Amino acid sequence: MTDQLIETIDDGVATLTMNRPEARNALTGEMQAALSEAVNRLAADRGVRVVVLTGAGRAFCAGGDVKGFAQAAERGDSSSNSFSLEARAYGLRQSADVCRILHEMPKPTLAVIPGAAAGAGLSIALACDLRIAADDAKLTTAFSKVGLSGDYGGSYFLTQLVGAAKARELYFTADVITGAEALALGIVNKAVPYPELEQVAADYARRLAGLPTLAVGYMKKNLNAAQTGTLGAVLELESTHMVRTMMTDDHKAAAASFVTKTAPVFNAR
Repeated sequence: MTDQLIETIDDGVATLTMNRPEARNALTGEMQAALSEAVNRLAADRGVRVVVLTGAGRAFCAGGDVKGFAQAAERGDSSSNSFSLEARAYGLRQSADVCRILHEMPKPTLAVIPGAAAGAGLSIALACDLRIAADDAKLTTAFSKVGLSGDYGGSYFLTQLVGAAKARELYFTADVITGAEALALGIVNKAVPYPELEQVAADYARRLAGLPTLAVGYMKKNLNAAQTGTLGAVLELESTHMVRTMMTDDHKAAAASFVTKTAPVFNAR
């Protein structure tokens, strides 16, 4: 447990709040470990129907703790002096796996972006299925400004969202865009004034929690496969998943509700 990550669960909505507002919720090893543990656990929790990721204060996550990097370099105790490239890359890959879990878990994931989302922080937001941002939030890849190439899957997710040319521009230049501009580019799904963000996000999370969670999980598998697979492969996957969801209690109840013209209630079974 750590006070750098706050977890709440309310009526199927699990909310993880990165909690270092004095540092714009910049990632630390402690926060990364807590985030990885929580995301893996919530992915397997059948009582959780949507995972919301946000940051305390007026920031989502400013990415890696660059001040900490600089202080370590000045002291001459950077990890480059202690570990091989392979060992350091392995450790980073393990930490970055949180983005794969957010992308693949069989339930919706929602990033709520109240302010700055930069570097790995932006990558984490992009790994979620959906994003809601304050219209004045500041988003940037940031890496080129500190001489780094990028991590946490941002190059994959951003390319999928905006295409290769725009992703290259945003990575090379590290231009800062607002939440409203991110909406126009298709990076976020909604951009609202900051005072409205909390309520809009809560309403949206409740709506996601009310969906047929099992079917949404299979939808994610189909959509993820469609990003890199062939049409034939996706058709095979869709067929299997369609028949599987026809066997669920959620589908049977919804079909009955359709006949009686009543609203279905999904129980993730």
